[in-house]
Amino acid sequence: MSSPSPTQTKRKVSSDDALALWREYKATGSLQVRNRLVMTYAPLVKYIVFKKVRELPARCEVEDFISCGLEALIASIDRYDPEKGATLEQFAWTRIHGAVLDELRRQDWAPRSLRRWERDIARAREQFTGVHGRRPTREELAESLSITVEDLRRREDDISVSDVTSLNTLVISDEETTVERLDTIATQDVRLDPEHAATASEAKDRFRSAFERLPRREREVAVLLYVKNLTLREIGEILGVSESRVCQIHSQLKRTLKQQLADDAVLFSAVG
Repeated sequence: MSSPSPTQTKRKVSSDDALALWREYKATGSLQVRNRLVMTYAPLVKYIVFKKVRELPARCEVEDFISCGLEALIASIDRYDPEKGATLEQFAWTRIHGAVLDELRRQDWAPRSLRRWERDIARAREQFTGVHGRRPTREELAESLSITVEDLRRREDDISVSDVTSLNTLVISDEETTVERLDTIATQDVRLDPEHAATASEAKDRFRSAFERLPRREREVAVLLYVKNLTLREIGEILGVSESRVCQIHSQLKRTLKQQLADDAVLFSAVG
């Protein structure tokens, strides 16, 4: 099965036309109208799924992910609220992407594949350091693992993404000084206010999507700093760059996320 290209996901209707169709569906409850919306955005499901295909082990059926993506699309049509500012396509993208990630976690593929590689990479790095008195370069690490540098980069990238999606996750503080666990957002308010709970959940989904759009190096720095709890100096040694360069990358990723998640500033200000 060939992967659809981004151009194949272009809609035959504008955002305004889709909104008009959605309003008709909400006013009439017509399944025929809803199905027109589903057919309009169905290519988006395939596009998101095939973007994740390279992370799937052979035992996973692509159809399972397309099915859960279509369910998320239908749910997003039912739950969409245009007053919150996002287009239907933007809202659906977040929901579909989150559903695909949830299905990946449900099938429990990461611990058996990526975690084994994570241990092997850590062991190879420690052995090299013990012998040579310094951390290996990426080229030296790849050689010790008998894989190419590109294979090592890809595996480290997958490990970084897996680490972040396994968190409740990270969030930029309102002062743009720290990245925190997103599960610290106003927990008592969540219990008392179901609407706030739903909004917080949507904010988490948006953060995950924004994080995965960051350049690979910025994701690596975030995971090493906030998940692995390494210092800037240690991160620099692992990545083969100076401590000041790590600081620059860190600052850039915070600025990028802050800009992309500006609409969630009120939620994020609840983080200490």
